[in-house]
Amino acid sequence: MTDSPVRVRFAPSPTGRMHLGGARTALYCYLLARRTGGTFILRIEDTDRKRFVEGAEQELMDGLRWLGLEYDEGPDIGGPYGPYRQTERQETYQKWTRELVESGHAYYCFCTSDRLEKVRQEQQQQKLTPRYDGTCRRLDPDEARRRVAAGEKHVVRFKMPHEGQTKAVDLMRGEITWDNKEFDDSIILKSDGLPTYYLAAMVDDYEMKITHVIRGSEWLSTFPLHVNIVRALGWPEPVWMHLSIFLKPSGKGKMSKREAGTALSDGHSTFVTDLQNLGYIPEGVLNWIVLMGWGVAEDDVMNLDQMVQRFDINHLTASPAAINFAKLDHFNGTHIRLLTIEELAGRTKPFFEKAGYAVDDAKLLRIIPLIRERLVTLDDCLPFAGWFFHETVEPIPAELAAKGLTPAQSAEVARKACQILESLPEITHVAAEGPLRQFIEESGLSPNQVFGILRVAVTGQTVSPPLFESMEIVGRETVLERVRKAIEILEKM
Repeated sequence: MTDSPVRVRFAPSPTGRMHLGGARTALYCYLLARRTGGTFILRIEDTDRKRFVEGAEQELMDGLRWLGLEYDEGPDIGGPYGPYRQTERQETYQKWTRELVESGHAYYCFCTSDRLEKVRQEQQQQKLTPRYDGTCRRLDPDEARRRVAAGEKHVVRFKMPHEGQTKAVDLMRGEITWDNKEFDDSIILKSDGLPTYYLAAMVDDYEMKITHVIRGSEWLSTFPLHVNIVRALGWPEPVWMHLSIFLKPSGKGKMSKREAGTALSDGHSTFVTDLQNLGYIPEGVLNWIVLMGWGVAEDDVMNLDQMVQRFDINHLTASPAAINFAKLDHFNGTHIRLLTIEELAGRTKPFFEKAGYAVDDAKLLRIIPLIRERLVTLDDCLPFAGWFFHETVEPIPAELAAKGLTPAQSAEVARKACQILESLPEITHVAAEGPLRQFIEESGLSPNQVFGILRVAVTGQTVSPPLFESMEIVGRETVLERVRKAIEILEKM
């Protein structure tokens, strides 16, 4: 664990929605920055214009802020090393590209897409790994410069070594060795003047003084290219870390973004915005993802501040982590119960309002203690407590009849219960429970029969928060009105 302040970046591409993998990368970067008193940067790598998705950048920024991962520098707040969007840094990339060409580490390539496709097909027929055949690598540099000056369409490729080995250290995996004969000469500057990720990320990391590159394992395949670019330019290497992959809940195979739809149909998702809309809270989501790749107890309950205090990059593991939605539910429910009544009321209120309820704040504060222990997600408040905000309820007649009793017998039970409630000056938990339980004992009925009839009559549903506390919130006159209506329904059955 470094004691020096680090500079780390979360550098997503605005080509889609914010995925759990990206959220975990951002979280680890944030924790390391805060743990060392360093700087957490958001950089938008938007050079892939073909895959650019309108609104994706805003979703990324909104997702980070919802999670509580406030960045210190970024495209919307600026900073000393901006701009923080790669499309706004073209001159910088072109400058370093010229440096690589002039030093012999890169070259201009004039091959057309038709020629490259023909070469690829020939290589496949020969059962060779498709790669660039080096035609323009062998061009005389002066001739290449003349063709560029004449305006001929071209790209720039990085000249990878073809002999010997490349070695680099990943903090989580140790030293990794590649045979250079396996390398391809990748494009680092496209014909439109925009760089590819390979060059742009390395240039930005250098110019933004990034000390630790924490990113997904999908970049391991191009790790040697990045290393060779940094070394060709004579720059100091950052600490490299490639995080573990996410596996499907079954533990078999990598969890892909395409499978999010299946998860969503089951009430879960691998996208941050979906989780927010499904009623998950940032504390629960963060606690869940922080443990997928961190070598501490998998049931540790932590808030963000506690994560900062405990975080150590040396405890991250490269072992794949299976996405376990049951654990997400566990952590989310746990963190919901750690919220104050006021905090939880404020977070559930938008879900009630979105469902069309006119929410009375004072009533909501009385409701929350009754439902808090039952909530796994915030939207669980709707089936448990939405009925509180109905002017009337419409019980299903069949549900009013108690098990083992006919509708007529159930009506008689409801009538006697109503008489007891009418005799009370107010209907409170303390005032109502004793007389009703005495009635149950004297009648030989079960609590489930009597309270079940009252529950459906008052709430309109078979499952609700504690009955007596609920009746107290609803109020005496409304309770009596609903029980009388239930009696009428039962008498007509």
